[in-house]
Amino acid sequence: MLIAGRDATDVRSRATPVAAAIFVLIAALIGIDVAGDAAAGGDRGHLLTEGAVMILALGGAAMLWRQLARARSEARLLSVDLEAARREADRYRTEAGEALRGLGEAIDAQFVRWHLSPAEREVGLLLLKGLSHKEVAAIRATGETTIRQQALAIYRKAGLRNRAELSAFFLEDLLLPAADVAPRGTPPPGHA
Repeated sequence: MLIAGRDATDVRSRATPVAAAIFVLIAALIGIDVAGDAAAGGDRGHLLTEGAVMILALGGAAMLWRQLARARSEARLLSVDLEAARREADRYRTEAGEALRGLGEAIDAQFVRWHLSPAEREVGLLLLKGLSHKEVAAIRATGETTIRQQALAIYRKAGLRNRAELSAFFLEDLLLPAADVAPRGTPPPGHA
């Protein structure tokens, strides 16, 4: 979809200057015709009509050039915003990488303590990622019934009742209790 959108934008950005040039060419041709008609003593009404069409053509060209300039300016701003977002995402991945590796190791260690089989550990991770039983079955190239049975085995070995409790087991200590969360707009402690 993004590629199609980009292609459509590229076509518009190439078509706009061409259309503007066509309007200028039309205006120039009309101007030549008006000059010829005026030299030949043409009808005043005809000359005024052609002059008005010429002015409209020049106005259309000017409008298209203005739209093109605005679109290019917006594209530059979007490019700057996109680059800033990419830098922010890279920074987050770098900062969060160590924490995520630690979380992954902690989850795997807990799965070992629960005596989960390698297949159950893989299913457990996929369930924690939010995949449905059907999606996990497709990834593991097995039946959905098998995945449901493995999920039940995970819950039984862990002493949990369902996927929500499995997720909560690992996320509970990561999230701040409601009393520790500052209201929106309040700076964190130690910041003015």
